[in-house]
Amino acid sequence: MYFPTIGLEIHAELKTKSKMFCSCANDPDEKQANINICPVCMGHPGTLPVINEQAKRKVIKTGLALNSQIPEYSKFDRKNYFYPDLPKGYQISQYDMPLCKGGFLEINKRKIRITRIHLEEDTGSLVHPRKADYSLVDFNRAGRPLMELVTEPDIHSAREARKFAEELQLILRYLDVSEANMEKGQMRVEVNISLQRKSKIQNPKLGTKVEIKNLNSFRAVEKGIEYEIKRQGEVLEKGGKIIQETRGWHDVKQITISQREKEESHDYRYFPEPDLPIINIKNQMINLNKIQAEIPELPRQRRKRFKKEYGLDEKSTEVFVQNKNLGEYFEKAISELKNWAKIKKIKFGADLIKLTSNYLINELIGIAGRDFKFHEKISPENFAEFITLICQSKISSKIAKIVLKEMLNTGADPSHIIEEKKLTQITDESEIEKVIKKVISTNPKPVEDYKKGKQNALQFLIGQIMAATKGKANPETVNKILRKFL
Repeated sequence: MYFPTIGLEIHAELKTKSKMFCSCANDPDEKQANINICPVCMGHPGTLPVINEQAKRKVIKTGLALNSQIPEYSKFDRKNYFYPDLPKGYQISQYDMPLCKGGFLEINKRKIRITRIHLEEDTGSLVHPRKADYSLVDFNRAGRPLMELVTEPDIHSAREARKFAEELQLILRYLDVSEANMEKGQMRVEVNISLQRKSKIQNPKLGTKVEIKNLNSFRAVEKGIEYEIKRQGEVLEKGGKIIQETRGWHDVKQITISQREKEESHDYRYFPEPDLPIINIKNQMINLNKIQAEIPELPRQRRKRFKKEYGLDEKSTEVFVQNKNLGEYFEKAISELKNWAKIKKIKFGADLIKLTSNYLINELIGIAGRDFKFHEKISPENFAEFITLICQSKISSKIAKIVLKEMLNTGADPSHIIEEKKLTQITDESEIEKVIKKVISTNPKPVEDYKKGKQNALQFLIGQIMAATKGKANPETVNKILRKFL
């Protein structure tokens, strides 16, 4: 019935040593309130701001990665509004002359246009003690470099908005410009949404815009938009009018709540910041080609390359794209595996690559956890040797898990662990036959069940044999000999 039009405003705290306009530490992990503050970031009279060059370059780097134009001139403006955690009574931001103009980010083969990317300072943060009739202000965050990206209203679903935010977070991390940790408030999303009747899609005039402020998780972005589409649709169906306002997301109740009527840009009374000079990109020796050369392979390019170069499925590829360090480890392990395959005269191909991917994603991450720095214990060379031993059938899958845990605990190479703990796989058929005969003689019921056609009985008997050999027997050899005896 109604067609949603959505635009995003995404703020990301930049990864710099100092704040935007002063030398105070930019430390998002500081727990003690009001430690990283000074007269400049507190807006004391007579103080003068100085532009953080590192922050400026990080915004330009982001713009170049997102296909933006970098204008020759840029400037800072004063954005005037009152809020308890805004010490100066205004925010130094950018308005009509941002550092980056235009650009786009491709989501599901569709280009979402970017209006601008600009640089500003962050506000402080409010603390609301439970059951208290007052709030506290922590100014540690005030003055931190904050990048804001504004999209065109090109998004038309909650899922697409979420995907845009997720992909942008990945890009910011690949560029190393921001940690973009939403739980720490290093990345916040604001949504502007309006509805039109589907018959009026071609009408360039959009519906009344409603903003959802400070969404601090991807789930909140998606659920907030879904709720707002439903809410606005119900209002319009009843003949009501949508009010242009700012709403907040209530995560417990899963609803949006009205906060205030939405301000227009003229309400902020923007004017050029008198204490800061106009930025002339050329005169300030900002080498755009050099910054462009610093941009690494981005998530979209990595997805394409991993699928083409390694033949991985979409799910595995996405794990290596989402976790950049894991993807780099995988590639180093594959490089080492080629050497091992050559030494051991094993055919290197899709099967070995898939085996490496599976053990990294399903086993190693399962044991170590996503955040554990396993690469500090297990070198790519040792992991490649481990995969080679599995491929050579020198260890079973059960033994492989034991070896992997030991590698993670000690950092030792797999061959040393296998030798020390006597974990070498049993391949001698006569030795395996002895165990099989014993298992058959002590388990007459499962043997009888198998002969009646019950396949589960075979798996039970294999399990008994593997238990008797402590997982050391070669499973294929066990299966072959057991079937022959049965």
